[in-house]
Amino acid sequence: MTLDQTQFRPASAHPAHSTVADTMDAAEPQVWEDMTVEVALSVMAAARTGHLVVCDEDGMCTGLVTRDRLTAVRDGSGYTDRIRLRDVADVIGPFASPLATRAEAERAMRCRRLGAPPVVDGHGNALGVVALSR
Repeated sequence: MTLDQTQFRPASAHPAHSTVADTMDAAEPQVWEDMTVEVALSVMAAARTGHLVVCDEDGMCTGLVTRDRLTAVRDGSGYTDRIRLRDVADVIGPFASPLATRAEAERAMRCRRLGAPPVVDGHGNALGVVALSR
């Protein structure tokens, strides 16, 4: 083997040492927490996504909703068109740090039975969504 064929992998390339930032999906689309369930389902369909990051009026991440959750709410007997995303968010803090290891995120997701928690910076801004299937 010649020197130019040698490939070096960074320490973070090993799944056990990679960070959440290395494995997250972009936090798009982001929606406001006062959006209705019907509008959120329409946004999901248009964006072809299964989840939405929910933010407050200051743009801080407050949660995440999934298509399954919104469909269950809409199809439930207590549904009204006044139900807002803030009332039905699937994941409500604490959120993942981009510096957390992938192993830490997997443990937290199993313990809390989370599907895909948002990743936020130190100011509460959504950076992405944990995507551990990579």
